[in-house]
Amino acid sequence: QVRLVESGGGLVQAGGSLRLSCEARGIIRGVRVLAWYRQAPGEQRELVATLTLDGRTDYADSVKGRFTISKDNIKNTLYLQMNSLEPEDTAVYYCNVDQTGGNYWGQGTQVTVSS
Repeated sequence: QVRLVESGGGLVQAGGSLRLSCEARGIIRGVRVLAWYRQAPGEQRELVATLTLDGRTDYADSVKGRFTISKDNIKNTLYLQMNSLEPEDTAVYYCNVDQTGGNYWGQGTQVTVSS
């Protein structure tokens, strides 16, 4: 079984930056897609960024040019670098690992952007 542990959320002023981390505890095998999602109050969970096995990345239009998804295979960690944050980015952020053997989610980390 895989457990995803998230960290890095917090409160930041508009224009600031945060880096979210998602560490995989357990054996990762058969990964198809790595991703970050977010869910704002009263909204449905939306896809923010993806990273495929072949290294391709994609981003929601709302975060293109500001967010970067990456990973460290040795540390078994997925990252989301968030720059030029806006109040509209306020949400709970979740990492996700889609494998041939199942789908796994992090516990969520709150990102709040003020002003």
